[in-house]
Amino acid sequence: MSHRSRSTARIFLWPAAIALLCALGLFAALLGDGAWDMLAWLGLGLPAALSLRAMIR
Repeated sequence: MSHRSRSTARIFLWPAAIALLCALGLFAALLGDGAWDMLAWLGLGLPAALSLRAMIR
């Protein structure tokens, strides 16, 4: 069995993207109402949905 190593950037790409999405969602929740609320729901709901999907698998 051969072992192929991955680069550090490739390993941390998805966790970094999810963390950025969470941070943007939290920032949007602090900014205001209306469209900001929608962005906050999206920014915080999508990482939660991805986590649930991974747990179900």
